[in-house]
Amino acid sequence: MADDIDIGELDITDELIAERNAFTPGETPEEMTPWMRPITATIDIINSWAGKLICILMVPLILTIVFEVFSRNMFAILTANGMNDVAIAWGFGPTLWVYDVSRMIGGVMFMAAAGYALMRGVHIRADFLFRNWTPRTQATVDAILYLAFYLPAMLFFTWVSTEYFLKAFWSGEQASDSTWAPVLWPARLAMPVGAFLLFLQGFPELFRALTQMGKDRERIFLRILPVYAVGLIVITLGVFTPDIMPVFSWWDSLMGGGDLFEIDKPTIGLIMLAAMLFAIFVGFPISFTLIFLGFVFGTWGANFKLATFLMTLQTNSVMLSDQLVAVPLFIFMGIVMEQAGLMERLFQAVQMMMSKTRGALFIAVLFVSTIFAAATGIVGASVTILGIMAARTMNKSGYDVKLAAGTITAGGTLGILIPPSIMLIVMGPVLEVPVTDLFRAAIVPGIMLAGLYMIYALGRCWINPNLGPILPPDEQPETSPYYLLEVVIVMASLVAFVWLITRGITTGFGFPLGALIVPLVWVGIMFAVYNWARKAKPGGFYFSDLWYEFFMGLVPPTVLIAFALGSILAGWATPAEASACGAFGAILLSALYRKLTARGFYDALIKSLEITVLIMFLVAASNFFGAVFSNLGTPKMMTEMLLALDMSPVFVLILIMALIFLLGWPLEWVPIVLIIVPILVPTVTSLDLGFANENDLLVWFAILVAVNLQTAWLSPPVALSAYFLKGVVPEWDLKDIYLGMMQFMVIQLIGLILIFNFPAIALWLPQYLSGGN
Repeated sequence: MADDIDIGELDITDELIAERNAFTPGETPEEMTPWMRPITATIDIINSWAGKLICILMVPLILTIVFEVFSRNMFAILTANGMNDVAIAWGFGPTLWVYDVSRMIGGVMFMAAAGYALMRGVHIRADFLFRNWTPRTQATVDAILYLAFYLPAMLFFTWVSTEYFLKAFWSGEQASDSTWAPVLWPARLAMPVGAFLLFLQGFPELFRALTQMGKDRERIFLRILPVYAVGLIVITLGVFTPDIMPVFSWWDSLMGGGDLFEIDKPTIGLIMLAAMLFAIFVGFPISFTLIFLGFVFGTWGANFKLATFLMTLQTNSVMLSDQLVAVPLFIFMGIVMEQAGLMERLFQAVQMMMSKTRGALFIAVLFVSTIFAAATGIVGASVTILGIMAARTMNKSGYDVKLAAGTITAGGTLGILIPPSIMLIVMGPVLEVPVTDLFRAAIVPGIMLAGLYMIYALGRCWINPNLGPILPPDEQPETSPYYLLEVVIVMASLVAFVWLITRGITTGFGFPLGALIVPLVWVGIMFAVYNWARKAKPGGFYFSDLWYEFFMGLVPPTVLIAFALGSILAGWATPAEASACGAFGAILLSALYRKLTARGFYDALIKSLEITVLIMFLVAASNFFGAVFSNLGTPKMMTEMLLALDMSPVFVLILIMALIFLLGWPLEWVPIVLIIVPILVPTVTSLDLGFANENDLLVWFAILVAVNLQTAWLSPPVALSAYFLKGVVPEWDLKDIYLGMMQFMVIQLIGLILIFNFPAIALWLPQYLSGGN
């Protein structure tokens, strides 16, 4: 399969959408039936422009939150120095409006651009079975599911969300969870607009499927379409206007008032779960499958009114979530930093710095991947860029292909775990635990895994030097006669730099902006000493050129990441505020490196929008599905069944971890975190595992899930990181890549076992920072 991958078709922006639709909006296949072509082109262009315009909302989203952070902190600084009147006169202070405006913009972005995302092909599907079918079979299945699932679900969603919007508009409903209390209808308008654009986009997707399946099959579908359209209209009117079209009353009369499906609610939930797994593995986009199943089984198990209430409630909740606003901003921050080329610069510097050491390239790969895991958090981007940077040099230097492939793929997966992990941001609301706690809990496990990777790679090189030989003399940089002293001084300076940042974030330095000023002054001192030593050369000692590249590649992103994450960990800022400041800092950093262009900036906006829609729309759909599933009582029944078995709590948890690991093969982390984990949470919280409180238990469980899913990224045969690496290093055999990945998968499992047996690895830092024992 990987041998057929076209590198030009790979998009490394995100691991979940490696292959987008390649056509230009408005472009239609020549073999498409003539009357379908103008409809397809028009709808594509409408949604294309919707996405192009909506992505610009990222700019005011960043600016509004940065303004809040600046205004609030300036007020605090001036007040602390006896200048309260000045602060008030200049208009500084916490705002009333930013909280509501920012979360409304975030909600509008993902909802109104959902049709654009479908047009671009970025709504996630688990194509475990789908990818193995012929194009004609794929098109036929798609057409059937668009007719059976998609169009009814989106039509219902449009109708329900329109009623929801109109109710807010006519009643003048205001937000009840904020001091500003703005009216809600402007934000809620995005719900029916986005649903309608999604409904419209279903027709181009259906027409493309009909075209791809061939004229013989297409004719069969075209004969059915008029009957289908009438049936869909009748059912929709029967659902929403029973007085005008009493379809279900007629059905009850025909059936004699009886119910053909008299099944208890928990069993209906099990059928719902089975239908969901079947539909996902068939390969239809998961979000739309969940919405359709939510409507169908919610109506079956309760009533349609409850299903529509849960649909609008859950979608509105996601749209107005202040925690999930951080998702698009951290994604944007990572993409902008990736465009600035900092990863390549740092890799080259570390490679040169360690050039006289066995396994130098392994060290460079793991060091860079750890730093940039905190910047990008995107596995596809990290694996691909690391492969491009390191593979050719590794081949030239005679490095072992298996160990090289394992190092690159394992290092690339660190972004799943190390904050600001998008997965942890999404998992926080799912588990109802603070994202701050998850970030704190993930740091030590992330560093531990990176350390285990490095120990393993260097240990293998120590046992067998041929696995990672020293770089050839012609590739080693020029250094002073006291190179070891260079290393010691530079490393000590960096340790001091990190300590100053940590001290500033945790306790401060006793004067305004000290947490920022002192580390920057230390950077200035390091730079001055570097220049002085190069000019004076005392005793023949000087700093090599590589150190300048090392600092320019490491210090700016480290400062940005440290202050963004540090403000969250210290409780100074919410994840949304830290992500906005990080995104703003990434823009400034890219400009200072002269990498910021109008085209690159807009590309970052549109790519961030695509990944945001992918994640956030699935969050809304899975929340709706989960609400219906919970209402049926199935999670409670499953929990009682598991607890009734004669098994220890630890063994039950081991079974849960095994299930998540196995599901990580065919599924991405998004459906597992949003669909499977909520089903398992009631069972986990019912286990007597000896934790002091439920929050600690769920934080520990979240880290176990994160490490588990990171492990699944390295487990053949489905692991996408292998295909990303194969795509950019075609000369490496897929078998060797698999064998390399599996070595590091074992290390991952060791890390998982350590966290499982020693929860303090995850819980020590959250408890320490919160003042606990």
